[in-house]
Amino acid sequence: MRNRASTSLAKGKIRQSWSKYNLYNLQRFRTPATANRTFFQQKWTAKALSRAYHGEQVREGQWKRMFSKRIRSVIPMSTSDLAADDGSKTSAGRGSGLEKRGRDSVTARLTPYTQMAFAPLERRLDVAIFRSLFASSTRQARQFVIHGAVTVNGHKMRHPSYLLNPGDLFQVDPERVMFATGAPKTKFERRETRQLKQKEEETEGETEQAKSEGAEAKEDKVENAKDTLKALMAQAKTIMSKDKDVLPAKRKQELRGFQKAVRRVLSRSETSTVLTDNLESQFSELTLLLKAKRAEKKPKESKKDKKDSTEETAVAEESEGASDKLSEAFKSAAEGGEVDTSELSDEEFDVLKRALTQMRDNPIDNTKSYATPWRPRDYMSAFSFIPRYLEVNQNICAAVYLRHPVARPGSAEVPTPFGEAVSTPAYGWYLKRRW
Repeated sequence: MRNRASTSLAKGKIRQSWSKYNLYNLQRFRTPATANRTFFQQKWTAKALSRAYHGEQVREGQWKRMFSKRIRSVIPMSTSDLAADDGSKTSAGRGSGLEKRGRDSVTARLTPYTQMAFAPLERRLDVAIFRSLFASSTRQARQFVIHGAVTVNGHKMRHPSYLLNPGDLFQVDPERVMFATGAPKTKFERRETRQLKQKEEETEGETEQAKSEGAEAKEDKVENAKDTLKALMAQAKTIMSKDKDVLPAKRKQELRGFQKAVRRVLSRSETSTVLTDNLESQFSELTLLLKAKRAEKKPKESKKDKKDSTEETAVAEESEGASDKLSEAFKSAAEGGEVDTSELSDEEFDVLKRALTQMRDNPIDNTKSYATPWRPRDYMSAFSFIPRYLEVNQNICAAVYLRHPVARPGSAEVPTPFGEAVSTPAYGWYLKRRW
């Protein structure tokens, strides 16, 4: 029963996966024909289809030991009807009670017991992680557990076959969840990641070479501004090592450039004119500057003697210039430069604020294994549902196993893509077969 391939188009079996091939198999699935087939063949086909979806990562012998004939079910009962009924109506009937006909007739809903055959598998930790939308497949959830990225009740759990009890809290590493549910990188993003790694390797090689020459290097990582100052100070040492009187023109130019760069970095760190992590204070400062600029411009705009045609052209030119200025301001802020908002309108300033806030909350990070800014994985919406027996908190990537799944009149809490025509023979296979 254990299949190496998660999805296959040849056999068309449905798996617990968000793959596009699995979605195609789910769309083209048809109930197996029962004509000219024995009851044994019908049960075997239904068993093969259902086992390919439910616990295909579990060995057949292990599943047989987990199978139970007892199926949990719940039948809701109206308290008002129970209080009003003293049993006289039931005793007045012929053993089954009086039947209401006409407008008072109630259509009974059957309880799908057979769809609860694979309910014990829903207690497994890897299946619960997949049901909670923390992994794109049960095999990926199994990998997360084995690699130590999952905790149960605060303790690290490395056994995917761990059976959850009601009230158990399990949590997955948020980075793993972002990787599992996020879109993969494109070719361009993968190329940027490779280039970034090459640059890091080159810088590491340079630092090792500097250490061999006797240069002092710190082991702890510092902020970007401190790294820049450190590099500039190293450059200053090489320039200052020679006599200043015999410096050529090129050396003097490098020295002046170094001084300007140091002053620029120091001014950024002191006046906070660059966009930092504290965007709220930066935006409040920019808002005050913008209001002051607007207050100065209001008296100058009192004259309105221009024609309509000239006004329209002026508005068009102004809008084009404003869009260019907005894009330039966003580009400058994204690159860590100074932001000039004196010529932006209030609407453009709000757009810039939302864009920068989104960039802070969901930045571009080439070091991540998934595409950034983060976006959901393709074909995810067809599989994104959470069963009733799980309480999930997506903010902290944690979930609580509330209770065991049960069957109710008209519905079963075990998610399955198969109907009663498949679940009933599959349940009969494990119910009647001897091993």
